[in-house]
Amino acid sequence: MTETALFASSRGGAPAVSFGAAVLQGLAPDGGLYVPLDWPHLGPQDFEGMSELPAIAGRLLAPFMAGDPLAPALTALAAEALNFPAPLAPLEPDGRLSVLELFHGPTAAFKDFGARFLAACFARRSEAERPLTILVATSGDTGGAVAAAFHRRPRVEVAVLFPKGLVSPTQERQLTCWGGNVRSLSVRGTFDDCQRLVKEAFRDEALAARRRLSSANSINLGRLLPQMVYYAAASLAIWRAHGERASFIVPSGNLGNALACLWARRVGLPIGEVVLAHNANRTVPDFLASGEWRPRPSIATLASAMDVGNPSNMERLRALHPGIEELRAAVRACSVTDDEIRARIVAGYRRFGQIWCPHTATAAEAWERLPPEARRQGRWVLVATAHPAKFREIVEPLIGRAVPVPEALAKLFARPAQCVEIDADLSALRALLEQGN
Repeated sequence: MTETALFASSRGGAPAVSFGAAVLQGLAPDGGLYVPLDWPHLGPQDFEGMSELPAIAGRLLAPFMAGDPLAPALTALAAEALNFPAPLAPLEPDGRLSVLELFHGPTAAFKDFGARFLAACFARRSEAERPLTILVATSGDTGGAVAAAFHRRPRVEVAVLFPKGLVSPTQERQLTCWGGNVRSLSVRGTFDDCQRLVKEAFRDEALAARRRLSSANSINLGRLLPQMVYYAAASLAIWRAHGERASFIVPSGNLGNALACLWARRVGLPIGEVVLAHNANRTVPDFLASGEWRPRPSIATLASAMDVGNPSNMERLRALHPGIEELRAAVRACSVTDDEIRARIVAGYRRFGQIWCPHTATAAEAWERLPPEARRQGRWVLVATAHPAKFREIVEPLIGRAVPVPEALAKLFARPAQCVEIDADLSALRALLEQGN
């Protein structure tokens, strides 16, 4: 990589910037997403003696932060943000199938890794800068993770936009229990409307003149890069134990988690196949099948955090693999119905004794669809993105027992809820933001 790591817009119409500038801006000025201008090359040998997430993060992320004022703080950033485990649990005796548990953070979802790293980065920005307003659209888990990471941090306000009635009751509780510097906005629309509002706010010159805006969705580089770390850790563990590459099945909606896996593979980590497991929102599987990109309105499903009809990170995926044939060679994708999700939750409990959230069950269904030879010969990892306690009303009737609630979630559920309902219109969001807290 160059002496100072630089990031360019996926649309090619904005100057390249350093890590810190890309994180602070969130979205590039031309509306694109920041992607690395150059790629480091790191293999298993570069991580000798490293198994803990903070140590792996220090080695993996250093080239991406080179030359940036935040670079000297990387060790501290990783230690602060990645202070909970991402265990790899075997499901089959021969180790051919494992589950990567990403729900051991404070809000019991994989979004905790990136949100906490991003918050730690913002906390180290100069206090001389204007206070920051962070806008985050969420289809379920992102908002809670971002709220937890930024709650009560000085000089930062957070506005969490979620689609009214389209997240689980447990998720909504997590999105609305904060107060203080975190405001929860129930938008009369879909997740795609929430995402559109955030993008429109960034392009609104009048709003930008009065408030310093940034994002905390996976459109923000500071969310995406640290998510590479758990893929690195899991693939290194399998490589060291078996001398084989790990193949991942990633529950996918806005494609941020999948991009983190693909970026880790691009850097040189021992990762084999990557399968994108979608719910009934078929935009990506249909694109790979037809070669025509046709975004569409999102559909409400049991796996609500993946209810995305126009995934933002497709821009990054196409920047990484520009041609359709190259993209087809790089990833596979499938679509899973609600009935199949229910059946897989039941089957996972009966066969493995595992209690899965709907998103993890989507990945398990994708694994079952693989050709038998591929399942026998590969080292497959199901990515478990959320704790099933966040979807108790779905899971408990299917398995016939109560789902244990992690202590961290129980504490959040005890807090009073508060939110404001708004139309899916930029003027409504602008008016609310200009009110201040």
